[in-house]
Amino acid sequence: MPPDHRVRNRAALYSLVAAFLWASYYPFVLAVHATSTPSATVVYPFLIGGGIYAGYAIQQGHGSAFWHLWATPGAWVRVGFLVGMQFSVLAATYLIGPVDSSLLSLIGDVVLTPIVVAFVWASHRGHIGTWAFAVGLGLSMVGGSLTIAGGQTLSGVTGAGWLVVPAIPITVAIYFLLCARENQKTPALAVVSQSMLGAGVATALLSFVLPGGVGGLVSLSLPSLGILAIVGLTSFAIAPFLYFRAIEDVGMVIPPMLMTGIPVFTLLLSATVLGLGLPLVAALGVPIAVAGAALTLRGEAAAGIRPVAAPPA
Repeated sequence: MPPDHRVRNRAALYSLVAAFLWASYYPFVLAVHATSTPSATVVYPFLIGGGIYAGYAIQQGHGSAFWHLWATPGAWVRVGFLVGMQFSVLAATYLIGPVDSSLLSLIGDVVLTPIVVAFVWASHRGHIGTWAFAVGLGLSMVGGSLTIAGGQTLSGVTGAGWLVVPAIPITVAIYFLLCARENQKTPALAVVSQSMLGAGVATALLSFVLPGGVGGLVSLSLPSLGILAIVGLTSFAIAPFLYFRAIEDVGMVIPPMLMTGIPVFTLLLSATVLGLGLPLVAALGVPIAVAGAALTLRGEAAAGIRPVAAPPA
């Protein structure tokens, strides 16, 4: 087995790649905004990504666990939070822009998840309370927050749109926590693939209440469907696979902390792909967020946390 620092570095790499793939969701969605409907934008990535994920889980020998989850109430609770998270992220992307949406996701990953973990798993409380982790958390949040200081602001939200502000971080934190708890007794491949594909089935059934309706699913152009298929592969299959693999290796502290990369990557993608510009103040957040993540990794290593073994198949 590799030394602890190699396991942590591998988990950090997995987490950062996952953060980049999740950040790519925003420019992809905005790219098909004019040629797609919200119903198609929600349903197809879930179905495609969940189908790919489920196929891989079954191929890896987790078919029995995967099919068993469909009959358990807890699995559908996770599906509900995943659907709520995606509805909130999509609504925020249209209402307040991709960078602010990613910041709200960051709050769920970096702040709420470690706090909830500390309450649920007492063994993590001492690790989260170390000075290195606290300073790293602060730097990461400052760096992530600076990415929106030079561009859009949450003041642009009006009326019912404010519902997405607390909805995103809460649903993000609870969904990942529920998955991590189930992963202690069920293979992560089965758990996440079932929730992804289950969310695809649920949103397909609910498509008639979404803008675009059922007709938006069948009238989609091939180029738009191709883009949504890429989103399904990257943000709904590869990214969660890498993220939960990192959690299996090192637990529920390092991977959420490294989600500070989401607003940073979103800012860079928005500037290069969407042409939104790269304000100096926002660019300053990049090295600060990186320094915070590095300090968090150092504090985690100093705490002597050993990698968490993957659950049995």
